[in-house]
Amino acid sequence: MDIYQVAIRPLLFNLLKTDPEWLHQQTIWSLSWLSQTDASWVNRRLEKSLCLKDSRLAQTLFGLQFPNPLGLAAGFDKDGMAASIWSSLGFGFAELGTVTFVAQPGNPRPRLFRLPMDKAALNRMGFNNSGAAAMAARLAKSQQELGWSIPIGINLGKSKVTPLKAAAEDYLNSFRLLKELGDYFVVNVSSPNTPGLRSLQDAAMLSTILDLLQTENKHQKPIFVKIAPDLEWEAIADIISLAKTYKLAGIIATNTTIRREGLQTQIISQTGKSPQDEAGGISGMPLRDRSTEVIRFIWQRTQGQIPIIGVGGIFSTKDAWEKITAGASLIQVYTGWIYEGPMMVSQILKGLLSKLEENNLSSITAAVGLKANISK
Repeated sequence: MDIYQVAIRPLLFNLLKTDPEWLHQQTIWSLSWLSQTDASWVNRRLEKSLCLKDSRLAQTLFGLQFPNPLGLAAGFDKDGMAASIWSSLGFGFAELGTVTFVAQPGNPRPRLFRLPMDKAALNRMGFNNSGAAAMAARLAKSQQELGWSIPIGINLGKSKVTPLKAAAEDYLNSFRLLKELGDYFVVNVSSPNTPGLRSLQDAAMLSTILDLLQTENKHQKPIFVKIAPDLEWEAIADIISLAKTYKLAGIIATNTTIRREGLQTQIISQTGKSPQDEAGGISGMPLRDRSTEVIRFIWQRTQGQIPIIGVGGIFSTKDAWEKITAGASLIQVYTGWIYEGPMMVSQILKGLLSKLEENNLSSITAAVGLKANISK
Protein backbone atom coordinates (compact mmCIF):
# COMPACT_ATOMS: atom_id res chain seq x y z
CA MET A 1 0.00 0.00 0.00
CA ASP A 2 1.27 3.47 -0.92
CA ILE A 3 0.73 5.51 2.27
CA TYR A 4 1.27 8.78 0.39
CA GLN A 5 -1.54 8.09 -2.08
CA VAL A 6 -3.93 6.65 0.50
CA ALA A 7 -3.46 9.03 3.43
CA ILE A 8 -0.85 11.79 3.16
CA ARG A 9 -1.88 13.45 -0.12
CA PRO A 10 -5.63 13.46 0.68
CA LEU A 11 -4.85 14.95 4.10
CA LEU A 12 -2.63 17.72 2.73
CA PHE A 13 -4.55 18.51 -0.46
CA ASN A 14 -8.16 18.04 0.62
CA LEU A 15 -8.65 18.00 4.39
CA LEU A 16 -6.07 20.56 5.50
CA LYS A 17 -6.08 22.40 2.15
CA THR A 18 -2.40 23.17 2.70
CA ASP A 19 -1.02 26.12 0.74
CA PRO A 20 1.07 24.59 -2.08
CA GLU A 21 3.97 27.02 -1.78
CA TRP A 22 4.18 26.70 2.01
CA LEU A 23 4.16 22.91 1.72
CA HIS A 24 6.86 23.08 -0.95
CA GLN A 25 9.06 25.26 1.27
CA GLN A 26 8.65 22.91 4.24
CA THR A 27 9.55 19.93 2.05
CA ILE A 28 12.73 21.60 0.79
CA TRP A 29 13.78 22.67 4.28
CA SER A 30 13.21 19.11 5.55
CA LEU A 31 15.19 17.56 2.71
CA SER A 32 17.96 20.13 3.18
CA TRP A 33 18.17 19.31 6.88
CA LEU A 34 18.14 15.60 6.14
CA SER A 35 20.96 15.95 3.61
CA GLN A 36 23.15 17.89 6.05
CA THR A 37 22.48 16.08 9.29
CA ASP A 38 24.46 13.04 10.41
CA ALA A 39 21.66 10.68 9.56
CA SER A 40 23.22 8.31 7.09
CA TRP A 41 20.96 5.54 8.41
CA VAL A 42 17.96 7.57 7.26
CA ASN A 43 19.48 7.92 3.80
CA ARG A 44 20.14 4.19 3.71
CA ARG A 45 16.50 3.53 4.58
CA LEU A 46 15.38 5.95 1.88
CA GLU A 47 17.62 4.28 -0.68
CA LYS A 48 16.37 0.83 0.30
CA SER A 49 12.73 1.94 -0.11
CA LEU A 50 12.95 4.31 -3.06
CA CYS A 51 15.93 3.37 -5.24
CA LEU A 52 16.15 0.83 -8.01
CA LYS A 53 19.52 0.06 -9.55
CA ASP A 54 19.84 -1.92 -12.75
CA SER A 55 22.57 -1.61 -15.38
CA ARG A 56 19.95 -1.78 -18.15
CA LEU A 57 18.70 1.65 -17.07
CA ALA A 58 22.14 3.29 -17.04
CA GLN A 59 23.47 5.53 -19.82
CA THR A 60 26.53 7.62 -20.57
CA LEU A 61 25.46 10.83 -22.28
CA PHE A 62 27.49 13.97 -23.10
CA GLY A 63 30.29 12.64 -20.89
CA LEU A 64 28.11 12.03 -17.81
CA GLN A 65 27.04 8.76 -16.18
CA PHE A 66 23.29 8.49 -15.50
CA PRO A 67 22.31 5.51 -13.32
CA ASN A 68 18.75 5.78 -14.63
CA PRO A 69 16.89 8.08 -17.05
CA LEU A 70 14.46 9.65 -14.56
CA GLY A 71 15.44 13.04 -13.13
CA LEU A 72 14.00 15.83 -11.02
CA ALA A 73 12.99 18.83 -13.14
CA ALA A 74 14.04 22.40 -12.43
CA GLY A 75 11.77 24.44 -10.17
CA PHE A 76 11.64 22.12 -7.18
CA ASP A 77 15.06 22.82 -5.65
CA LYS A 78 15.47 26.41 -6.82
CA ASP A 79 18.41 27.28 -4.56
CA GLY A 80 20.21 23.94 -4.50
CA MET A 81 19.39 23.41 -0.85
CA ALA A 82 19.03 19.62 -1.11
CA ALA A 83 21.44 18.76 -3.94
CA SER A 84 23.00 15.78 -2.20
CA ILE A 85 19.77 13.98 -1.29
CA TRP A 86 18.10 13.49 -4.67
CA SER A 87 20.01 10.29 -5.41
CA SER A 88 18.63 8.79 -2.16
CA LEU A 89 15.11 9.42 -3.46
CA GLY A 90 15.80 7.30 -6.53
CA PHE A 91 16.50 9.96 -9.14
CA GLY A 92 19.12 9.38 -11.82
CA PHE A 93 19.91 13.10 -11.99
CA ALA A 94 18.53 16.40 -10.67
CA GLU A 95 18.28 19.90 -12.09
CA LEU A 96 18.59 22.84 -9.70
CA GLY A 97 17.20 26.35 -10.19
CA THR A 98 15.98 28.29 -11.99
CA VAL A 99 18.68 30.62 -10.62
CA THR A 100 19.23 34.22 -11.68
CA PHE A 101 22.31 36.41 -11.34
CA VAL A 102 20.43 38.92 -9.16
CA ALA A 103 18.55 37.53 -6.16
CA GLN A 104 14.83 38.20 -6.51
CA PRO A 105 11.61 37.58 -4.57
CA GLY A 106 9.55 36.53 -7.58
CA ASN A 107 5.95 37.50 -8.25
CA PRO A 108 3.37 38.42 -5.57
CA ARG A 109 1.62 35.59 -3.72
CA PRO A 110 -0.47 33.54 -4.16
CA ARG A 111 1.45 32.25 -7.18
CA LEU A 112 1.20 28.45 -7.06
CA PHE A 113 -2.08 26.59 -7.42
CA ARG A 114 -3.11 22.94 -7.61
CA LEU A 115 -5.62 21.84 -10.23
CA PRO A 116 -6.42 18.33 -8.90
CA MET A 117 -9.20 17.62 -11.39
CA ASP A 118 -6.64 18.09 -14.15
CA LYS A 119 -3.68 16.50 -12.34
CA ALA A 120 -1.95 19.81 -12.95
CA ALA A 121 -0.45 22.87 -11.33
CA LEU A 122 -0.56 26.53 -12.33
CA ASN A 123 2.43 28.61 -11.30
CA ARG A 124 3.60 32.16 -11.79
CA MET A 125 6.50 32.03 -9.35
CA GLY A 126 8.71 34.41 -11.37
CA PHE A 127 12.12 32.83 -10.72
CA ASN A 128 12.12 33.48 -6.95
CA ASN A 129 15.63 32.55 -5.75
CA SER A 130 18.53 33.76 -3.64
CA GLY A 131 20.80 34.45 -6.62
CA ALA A 132 23.73 32.76 -8.36
CA ALA A 133 26.36 33.82 -5.79
CA ALA A 134 24.37 32.30 -2.91
CA MET A 135 23.80 29.08 -4.86
CA ALA A 136 27.51 28.89 -5.72
CA ALA A 137 28.50 29.20 -2.06
CA ARG A 138 25.96 26.60 -0.98
CA LEU A 139 26.91 24.09 -3.68
CA ALA A 140 30.64 24.50 -3.07
CA LYS A 141 30.07 23.67 0.61
CA SER A 142 27.73 20.77 -0.21
CA GLN A 143 30.10 19.35 -2.79
CA GLN A 144 33.03 19.48 -0.40
CA GLU A 145 31.24 18.08 2.65
CA LEU A 146 28.69 15.70 1.16
CA GLY A 147 29.24 15.33 -2.57
CA TRP A 148 26.67 13.79 -4.87
CA SER A 149 26.53 10.55 -6.80
CA ILE A 150 24.31 11.61 -9.72
CA PRO A 151 24.70 14.36 -12.34
CA ILE A 152 23.50 17.74 -11.09
CA GLY A 153 22.30 20.28 -13.62
CA ILE A 154 21.82 24.01 -13.08
CA ASN A 155 19.01 25.88 -14.81
CA LEU A 156 19.87 29.53 -15.59
CA GLY A 157 17.29 32.30 -16.01
CA LYS A 158 17.33 36.04 -16.69
CA SER A 159 17.10 38.43 -13.74
CA LYS A 160 13.85 40.40 -13.89
CA VAL A 161 15.68 43.74 -13.42
CA THR A 162 17.96 43.07 -16.39
CA PRO A 163 16.75 44.59 -19.69
CA LEU A 164 16.22 42.11 -22.53
CA LYS A 165 19.05 43.71 -24.52
CA ALA A 166 21.46 42.82 -21.68
CA ALA A 167 20.12 39.28 -21.20
CA ALA A 168 23.19 37.53 -22.63
CA GLU A 169 25.54 39.18 -20.11
CA ASP A 170 23.11 38.30 -17.29
CA TYR A 171 23.19 34.59 -18.20
CA LEU A 172 26.96 34.79 -18.59
CA ASN A 173 27.42 36.30 -15.12
CA SER A 174 25.49 33.43 -13.53
CA PHE A 175 27.40 30.85 -15.57
CA ARG A 176 30.74 32.31 -14.49
CA LEU A 177 29.81 31.88 -10.82
CA LEU A 178 28.48 28.35 -11.21
CA LYS A 179 30.41 26.77 -14.09
CA GLU A 180 32.69 24.70 -11.81
CA LEU A 181 29.77 23.37 -9.75
CA GLY A 182 27.18 22.05 -12.22
CA ASP A 183 27.58 18.92 -14.31
CA TYR A 184 25.43 20.45 -17.04
CA PHE A 185 23.69 23.79 -17.60
CA VAL A 186 20.34 24.84 -19.03
CA VAL A 187 19.49 28.16 -20.67
CA ASN A 188 15.89 28.79 -19.64
CA VAL A 189 14.30 31.17 -22.13
CA SER A 190 10.85 29.63 -21.96
CA SER A 191 9.23 30.42 -18.60
CA PRO A 192 6.04 32.46 -19.11
CA ASN A 193 6.47 34.21 -15.75
CA THR A 194 9.27 36.71 -16.47
CA PRO A 195 8.15 39.57 -18.73
CA GLY A 196 9.58 39.22 -22.24
CA LEU A 197 11.61 36.11 -21.45
CA ARG A 198 10.04 33.93 -24.14
CA SER A 199 11.10 36.48 -26.79
CA LEU A 200 14.66 35.25 -26.10
CA GLN A 201 13.72 32.04 -27.94
CA ASP A 202 13.95 34.11 -31.11
CA ALA A 203 16.92 32.82 -33.08
CA ALA A 204 18.82 36.12 -33.16
CA MET A 205 18.49 36.79 -29.42
CA LEU A 206 19.17 33.19 -28.40
CA SER A 207 22.29 33.01 -30.57
CA THR A 208 23.79 35.98 -28.69
CA ILE A 209 23.30 34.19 -25.37
CA LEU A 210 24.69 30.87 -26.62
CA ASP A 211 27.67 32.54 -28.26
CA LEU A 212 28.74 34.24 -25.03
CA LEU A 213 28.21 31.11 -22.92
CA GLN A 214 30.13 28.78 -25.24
CA THR A 215 32.99 31.30 -25.51
CA GLU A 216 33.23 31.23 -21.70
CA ASN A 217 32.74 27.44 -21.53
CA LYS A 218 36.43 26.47 -21.47
CA HIS A 219 35.74 23.19 -19.66
CA GLN A 220 33.09 22.27 -22.24
CA LYS A 221 30.30 21.70 -19.78
CA PRO A 222 27.18 20.35 -21.51
CA ILE A 223 24.76 23.20 -22.23
CA PHE A 224 21.06 22.73 -23.04
CA VAL A 225 18.30 25.10 -24.04
CA LYS A 226 14.83 24.62 -22.55
CA ILE A 227 11.98 25.49 -24.89
CA ALA A 228 8.28 26.26 -24.54
CA PRO A 229 5.60 23.83 -25.74
CA ASP A 230 3.73 26.72 -27.33
CA LEU A 231 6.30 27.43 -30.07
CA GLU A 232 5.40 26.92 -33.71
CA TRP A 233 7.25 24.15 -35.57
CA GLU A 234 9.26 26.69 -37.55
CA ALA A 235 10.55 28.32 -34.36
CA ILE A 236 11.52 24.92 -32.94
CA ALA A 237 13.36 24.15 -36.18
CA ASP A 238 15.30 27.41 -35.78
CA ILE A 239 16.33 26.40 -32.26
CA ILE A 240 17.44 22.98 -33.54
CA SER A 241 19.69 24.79 -36.05
CA LEU A 242 21.15 26.93 -33.25
CA ALA A 243 21.75 23.82 -31.12
CA LYS A 244 23.84 22.40 -33.97
CA THR A 245 25.67 25.68 -34.66
CA TYR A 246 26.67 26.22 -31.04
CA LYS A 247 27.30 22.53 -30.34
CA LEU A 248 24.77 22.33 -27.53
CA ALA A 249 24.51 19.08 -25.60
CA GLY A 250 20.80 18.94 -26.33
CA ILE A 251 17.31 20.39 -25.92
CA ILE A 252 14.90 20.16 -22.99
CA ALA A 253 11.30 19.79 -24.15
CA THR A 254 9.28 21.34 -22.63
CA ASN A 255 8.57 24.10 -20.11
CA THR A 256 5.05 24.92 -18.87
CA THR A 257 2.28 25.94 -21.24
CA ILE A 258 0.20 29.12 -21.40
CA ARG A 259 -2.60 27.25 -23.16
CA ARG A 260 -5.78 26.57 -21.20
CA GLU A 261 -7.78 24.33 -23.56
CA GLY A 262 -9.51 21.30 -22.10
CA LEU A 263 -9.09 22.09 -18.41
CA GLN A 264 -11.78 20.65 -16.13
CA THR A 265 -11.06 23.02 -13.26
CA GLN A 266 -13.62 25.82 -13.35
CA ILE A 267 -12.59 27.91 -10.34
CA ILE A 268 -9.33 28.18 -8.37
CA SER A 269 -10.44 28.33 -4.73
CA GLN A 270 -7.64 30.63 -3.52
CA THR A 271 -8.58 33.39 -5.96
CA GLY A 272 -12.16 32.68 -6.98
CA LYS A 273 -11.16 32.98 -10.64
CA SER A 274 -11.00 30.48 -13.48
CA PRO A 275 -7.61 29.22 -14.75
CA GLN A 276 -8.29 31.16 -17.97
CA ASP A 277 -8.28 34.40 -15.95
CA GLU A 278 -5.06 33.63 -14.07
CA ALA A 279 -1.57 34.33 -15.38
CA GLY A 280 1.08 31.63 -15.28
CA GLY A 281 2.16 28.35 -16.80
CA ILE A 282 0.35 25.01 -16.56
CA SER A 283 2.34 21.88 -15.76
CA GLY A 284 1.30 18.26 -15.33
CA MET A 285 -1.11 16.11 -17.29
CA PRO A 286 -2.45 18.81 -19.69
CA LEU A 287 1.11 19.22 -20.99
CA ARG A 288 1.78 15.51 -21.56
CA ASP A 289 0.78 15.00 -25.18
CA ARG A 290 2.12 18.31 -26.49
CA SER A 291 5.55 17.82 -24.93
CA THR A 292 5.71 14.35 -26.46
CA GLU A 293 4.82 15.82 -29.87
CA VAL A 294 7.68 18.32 -29.54
CA ILE A 295 10.09 15.53 -28.55
CA ARG A 296 9.05 13.49 -31.59
CA PHE A 297 9.45 16.51 -33.89
CA ILE A 298 12.98 17.22 -32.61
CA TRP A 299 13.98 13.57 -33.00
CA GLN A 300 12.61 13.38 -36.52
CA ARG A 301 14.33 16.62 -37.60
CA THR A 302 17.70 15.55 -36.14
CA GLN A 303 17.45 11.78 -36.70
CA GLY A 304 18.31 11.38 -33.04
CA GLN A 305 21.61 13.27 -33.30
CA ILE A 306 20.70 15.81 -30.58
CA PRO A 307 19.92 14.39 -27.12
CA ILE A 308 16.52 15.37 -25.74
CA ILE A 309 15.45 15.62 -22.10
CA GLY A 310 11.68 15.13 -22.04
CA VAL A 311 9.52 16.74 -19.38
CA GLY A 312 5.81 17.39 -19.05
CA GLY A 313 2.98 15.28 -17.67
CA ILE A 314 4.84 12.14 -16.62
CA PHE A 315 2.80 10.27 -14.01
CA SER A 316 3.28 6.62 -14.96
CA THR A 317 5.45 4.10 -16.76
CA LYS A 318 3.22 4.54 -19.83
CA ASP A 319 3.92 8.29 -19.87
CA ALA A 320 7.66 7.76 -19.39
CA TRP A 321 7.84 5.08 -22.10
CA GLU A 322 5.97 7.28 -24.59
CA LYS A 323 8.50 10.08 -24.15
CA ILE A 324 11.52 7.79 -24.36
CA THR A 325 10.29 5.96 -27.45
CA ALA A 326 9.39 9.34 -29.01
CA GLY A 327 13.04 10.33 -28.69
CA ALA A 328 13.89 11.44 -25.14
CA SER A 329 17.14 9.98 -23.81
CA LEU A 330 16.32 11.31 -20.35
CA ILE A 331 13.04 12.37 -18.71
CA GLN A 332 12.17 14.63 -15.80
CA VAL A 333 9.29 14.88 -13.33
CA TYR A 334 7.97 17.53 -10.98
CA THR A 335 4.16 17.86 -10.91
CA GLY A 336 3.66 14.12 -11.33
CA TRP A 337 5.97 13.47 -8.38
CA ILE A 338 3.88 15.85 -6.22
CA TYR A 339 0.68 14.02 -7.11
CA GLU A 340 2.00 10.46 -7.11
CA GLY A 341 4.45 10.66 -4.20
CA PRO A 342 7.97 9.41 -3.50
CA MET A 343 7.28 5.81 -4.54
CA MET A 344 6.63 7.00 -8.08
CA VAL A 345 10.28 6.96 -9.15
CA SER A 346 10.97 3.31 -8.37
CA GLN A 347 7.56 2.29 -9.73
CA ILE A 348 8.29 3.94 -13.08
CA LEU A 349 11.78 2.44 -13.21
CA LYS A 350 10.39 -1.05 -12.51
CA GLY A 351 7.86 -0.48 -15.24
CA LEU A 352 10.56 0.59 -17.70
CA LEU A 353 12.46 -2.64 -17.03
CA SER A 354 9.27 -4.58 -17.81
CA LYS A 355 8.88 -2.59 -21.04
CA LEU A 356 12.45 -3.47 -22.05
CA GLU A 357 11.71 -7.16 -21.48
CA GLU A 358 8.42 -6.97 -23.41
CA ASN A 359 10.25 -5.44 -26.38
CA ASN A 360 13.31 -7.71 -26.15
CA LEU A 361 15.60 -4.73 -25.56
CA SER A 362 18.82 -5.00 -23.57
CA SER A 363 19.04 -1.37 -22.43
CA ILE A 364 17.08 1.85 -22.15
CA THR A 365 19.33 3.34 -24.83
CA ALA A 366 17.84 0.89 -27.34
CA ALA A 367 14.36 2.23 -26.57
CA VAL A 368 15.18 5.89 -27.31
CA GLY A 369 13.35 6.96 -30.45
CA LEU A 370 11.93 3.47 -31.02
CA LYS A 371 8.57 4.93 -32.08
CA ALA A 372 9.70 8.39 -33.11
CA ASN A 373 8.64 7.89 -36.70
CA ILE A 374 5.19 6.62 -35.75
CA SER A 375 2.55 9.34 -35.48
CA LYS A 376 0.35 8.97 -32.43
